[in-house]
Amino acid sequence: MLDNIKIVYHQGKQFIPDVKTVTVPGIFRGRPIINTEKVDEKELSALCPTNAISIHPVSIDLGKCTFCGECSLRFPTKITFTKDYKLATNDPERLIIKEGEDKPVEVNLDLVRSEIHRILGRSLKLRQISAGGDNSCEMELNAANNVQFDMSRYGIDFVASPRHADGIVITGPITQNMAKAVQICYDATPEPKIIVLVGTDAISGGIFADSPALDRRFLEKHTVDLYVPGNPAHPLTIINGLLDLTRKLK
Repeated sequence: MLDNIKIVYHQGKQFIPDVKTVTVPGIFRGRPIINTEKVDEKELSALCPTNAISIHPVSIDLGKCTFCGECSLRFPTKITFTKDYKLATNDPERLIIKEGEDKPVEVNLDLVRSEIHRILGRSLKLRQISAGGDNSCEMELNAANNVQFDMSRYGIDFVASPRHADGIVITGPITQNMAKAVQICYDATPEPKIIVLVGTDAISGGIFADSPALDRRFLEKHTVDLYVPGNPAHPLTIINGLLDLTRKLK
């Protein structure tokens, strides 16, 4: 009993009362800020292994960014990573962080289908598909429902069958051998349904973007309802993104 009390005292309160306002401890890298300082832009762009950095003006595409931090380590006065974990959006343009701007990444409410709020706003069941993922985002999705984050308190849960789901969550870059499985799972999900991409690999292909082993044609045929950046995505990014998509009103 005393040992258990010592553990509780040491770890503190694990449960997060409010996932919308909590501060992330540690070395978490969230939304970057790019100032207008002049640097060698070609050298800066060449640092990025996924071509997430563009120049004229300098910008970072969070859908491609692996959050490795090399750009901020080489140019610490040009790029800094904040602890802002609210990175999810349904508008790909809002994933692009431009120099001289310091504004949050938000869901574009004009793009949210009315049936998402009307039907899925209070209860959301999702079927997760690991489409060639490395298990990092998959583990963070599991963590989203542990004792700390407790995503199910908002009525958001993962289910075993797409026939019981309101949408699919794709992790991984969608390899050739998983492309058909993704389509089958999507087809088995009843309408109305949503598509959520979690992690850099799912959003853009990440470091595998040019690999011939990928087949991402599924994303060309269907509209994505939510992009959740990260490598892997943080549970707070996942939960806040889903809440904003399904419950945030104009």
